[in-house]
Amino acid sequence: MSTKTWKPHPLYTTIVEILERKGPLTDVELYDLIKDTHGEAGFGDLNKTLMRLEIQGKVYVSTLTKGKRRVELIEAKES
Repeated sequence: MSTKTWKPHPLYTTIVEILERKGPLTDVELYDLIKDTHGEAGFGDLNKTLMRLEIQGKVYVSTLTKGKRRVELIEAKES
């Protein structure tokens, strides 16, 4: 029986940091980079996290071609 423990660095934080460093990426490129730090994270976990970040207004996901999406960080507006 395996027990899940909290990661010290959540998946959504890792996604935002990668996009800050690398700029816009495809979902496959982003997934490949995430596998290095979050080995157990699946593509479904990435999709759920991207949806949550898009609803929160932190990232924008658009369709490039069939089966490929572009993920980009939305710049924070300074007040």
